[in-house]
Amino acid sequence: QVQLVESGGGLVQAGGSLRLSCAASGRTFGRYAMGWLRQAPGKEREFVAGINWSGGSAGYADSVKGRFTISRDNAKNTLYLQMNSLKPEDTAVYYCAGGDSSMYSIRAQTYDYWGQGTQVTVSS
Repeated sequence: QVQLVESGGGLVQAGGSLRLSCAASGRTFGRYAMGWLRQAPGKEREFVAGINWSGGSAGYADSVKGRFTISRDNAKNTLYLQMNSLKPEDTAVYYCAGGDSSMYSIRAQTYDYWGQGTQVTVSS
């Protein structure tokens, strides 16, 4: 079992930046692919970014490519999401998720472990 706790969300103006963190405890963090997913009110949960177990491979949704960067520090059991040039449409609850696989997935259903979520609100 892996426990995940997100932090770093908040209110920011359009064009601003935020850095989300996800602290993991429990089973070996470095064995799992990780992802960030988000859910806006009235919408389905969607993939934002994913990273493989070693950090050597990462992928992004088209809507955030070039603005967001996912990274991980396996020595600190922590996952990050650096979000720059934020837009009002980025407003959502952001979830950290882990999967029993070495490679990340873009499908929310494939993730086995979830954090409680952190709210990101971008004002125009």
